[in-house]
Amino acid sequence: MTDLPIEAAYRQLISKLSSVYEPGEAASVARIVFEDALGIRNLNRQDKLNPGQMELLDAISGRLLQQEPVQYVLGMADFYGLKFKVDERVLIPRQETEELVHWILEENGKAPLRILDIGAGSGCIPVTLKKHRLFWQVESVDISADALELARENAEKNRVEVLFSPIDILDKTQWATLGHYDIIVSNPPYIPREESTLMPEQVLRYEPHLALFVDQGGPLLFYQVIAEFAFTALRPEGKLFFEVNEFNAGEVVQVVEKKGFKSIELKKDINGKHRMLKGKR
Repeated sequence: MTDLPIEAAYRQLISKLSSVYEPGEAASVARIVFEDALGIRNLNRQDKLNPGQMELLDAISGRLLQQEPVQYVLGMADFYGLKFKVDERVLIPRQETEELVHWILEENGKAPLRILDIGAGSGCIPVTLKKHRLFWQVESVDISADALELARENAEKNRVEVLFSPIDILDKTQWATLGHYDIIVSNPPYIPREESTLMPEQVLRYEPHLALFVDQGGPLLFYQVIAEFAFTALRPEGKLFFEVNEFNAGEVVQVVEKKGFKSIELKKDINGKHRMLKGKR
């Protein structure tokens, strides 16, 4: 970056990022950089960046031009009005997951419930649920010790208490260590390893494959196992919530139905795609 006024530096960053992003996304990423990294919200200012800001902007833009996700570059992601620390140990929280959290909060109000999230990742689901329902008892499990470490940091950052535990949900011998719940929620891995060539390069290069891909057993493996576990661990009338892939959402419905759940509902996201599912015990 040259010695430019803030507005011109912002426009220059958009221009550079347009080589790796769609124009609208380039502008959005540039705005995030200026607001969250540089602390500048008025992007029409004509005063100049100070030397420290210039150096930081150069470093950030270099990483972005390598297609590293802006959330990893800044070490932070926004989720449901909260800030979450993120890095390559966990998936970047996405809008569809925000909608899943909103559905759970919308449906379940004042009763003191016990919640289990399977696949903690950054902790965005359990931490957000606890933040908005302080009287809920929220637990979360993950096979990755690295993910659990970061999830605990995010719970502390957002000043909530969530119980995080190292559990491989595919190992049925570990199920006995868990309790009984009113709600179980999961956004599990569902992409077959052989489909990795169809994934965007920046996702493949930077996001954790453990949280993305199913190595064996097909894309429905985690849905099958979690639904089986949930049917034994949910209290009567308890609810199971899944985030699903729009392309096999109907198959997940069949899985959940076969495991004994009733009142199964598929819900569309803001883009009109079936991305969420609920079943009742």
